[in-house]
Amino acid sequence: MQGLAVEVFVPIFVVLILGLAIYGLVKAARRRKQLAAWAAGKELYYHSGKDRTFGHGYPGFKCLSRGHSRYGHNVMTGQWAGMPITAFDYHYKTGSGKNESTHTFSGVIVEAPILLKPLYVRRESIFDKIAEFVGLDDIDFESAEFSRKFYVKSPERKWAYDVIHQRMMEYLLTAPALNVQFDLTHVMAWASRHFGPAEFEAAAEHVRSILELLPEYLVRQQKDLAGRT
Repeated sequence: MQGLAVEVFVPIFVVLILGLAIYGLVKAARRRKQLAAWAAGKELYYHSGKDRTFGHGYPGFKCLSRGHSRYGHNVMTGQWAGMPITAFDYHYKTGSGKNESTHTFSGVIVEAPILLKPLYVRRESIFDKIAEFVGLDDIDFESAEFSRKFYVKSPERKWAYDVIHQRMMEYLLTAPALNVQFDLTHVMAWASRHFGPAEFEAAAEHVRSILELLPEYLVRQQKDLAGRT
């Protein structure tokens, strides 16, 4: 009886695995078709293949240099609200052998019209609460609600306070739950999942809104700085 059970179970298991693999391939193909159509509608160039050098152009974004076996794919490039944009999927692995894990995420990178300074903003997690308990705190703001819900880091606290003013906090509290990071010339928004066309568009609009909410005095200051350098 036990041998018969194994003989029955193994083929069912193999069929199940094959079925899941085929479903994954079909789903990925359907998504590529949707992204290609969306990119064409937005006049973006679309490339579905793997780009193993993708992260090299953005050394300020550490999420693009983690682990190994890194590559970008489903990369879409062009203009968004007059600013250069790159929308993409990203893949990397950590560990090896039985401890190897695969990580994927989607995001957009927008080239800002002014010089920026490093800044990282995301929703707080339970791990941030633990870090705060042991003294590894992030930047807090006058809004207790914002400080409770968001993790903010920057080498320059004044820059963080300049960028995240009251109207920015109000916007972020109601905006999509995306990780946002500034390097010196770009803003990236991303999340640990694969975006559909609507989510890519929402992420691009999220970055545009953040840049539009930068206070005028800060924009003038950064433009003057760019002129001096």
